[in-house]
Amino acid sequence: MTLEHKAFLYDGTDDFLSVTVPFLKSGLERGQTVIAVARESGLTALRDTVGGEDVSYIDSAAFYRHPVRTLRDYQAIVKRSGPRGVCALAEPVWDGWDERQTLEWIRYESLINVVFGETEARALCPYDAALPPRILAEARRTHPLLLAPGHDGENAEYIDPETFGSSFDRGLRFDRPHDAEYLAIDGADLHALRSFVAERAGRHGFAGQSAQNLVTAVNEVAANALQHGTPPIGLWTWRHGPDLVCEIADHGFWRPGPLTGFIPPDSALQRGFGLWTVRLLVDLMELRAGWDGTYVRLHKRR
Repeated sequence: MTLEHKAFLYDGTDDFLSVTVPFLKSGLERGQTVIAVARESGLTALRDTVGGEDVSYIDSAAFYRHPVRTLRDYQAIVKRSGPRGVCALAEPVWDGWDERQTLEWIRYESLINVVFGETEARALCPYDAALPPRILAEARRTHPLLLAPGHDGENAEYIDPETFGSSFDRGLRFDRPHDAEYLAIDGADLHALRSFVAERAGRHGFAGQSAQNLVTAVNEVAANALQHGTPPIGLWTWRHGPDLVCEIADHGFWRPGPLTGFIPPDSALQRGFGLWTVRLLVDLMELRAGWDGTYVRLHKRR
């Protein structure tokens, strides 16, 4: 059995409950691990209707804060539940994000199909019909199954994750501000780089673990560039609104796939572990590679 990943476009609380309640009850009847991740208003209605201690109720606002961390957390639930399958009501959060964050959450919905494709998980993703049309359109492109007015079944608008991710990456722009600070990376000893990033992080208002996470992420990307890239290699830093941005670039030619660094590795020995870890440490990682070099841009938000 493979993943069942369905978008559910609903209109109002009654419509929401008419589908989500039978879905959760079916998971209980099958002996699956049942979780309900939804907005607080929906959670309250579900508790009142389904009840029981066999369902884990989770507020979407607390669970959907960072796409890659959310993937990690769902993966942990699936692993803990084995050999039982997981029945997950999973309502994403679509308000409060800027344009770039919204793109990452859209990509996240597509990645679900790869990360959990070979599991016996069942995921129903509710989308309020009052959401912006663009979000509803993307839901149709990221879910193999669709439940919407007049339709319940396979979704002809679905696009496979690799093709979908490629279209996102082609649209990335990598302009730097003229006042970005620069540090050359020209040796295996990265102490100077770590000190440089730590000082900029402190100046931006980061402290403790938050600052250390950024230093660790930049160090990991720089070490990869030294090992696999082509000199000259450098680091640029600048502020962009609430973000501190760090970009590491080299002149090597690399052709990563659209899923590079997004798929949770099975162990630290697996290829891609470093970039997956980097994505967990920062708020956003952008990657662009081509004939003019490889660019990894890290955003850390205050």
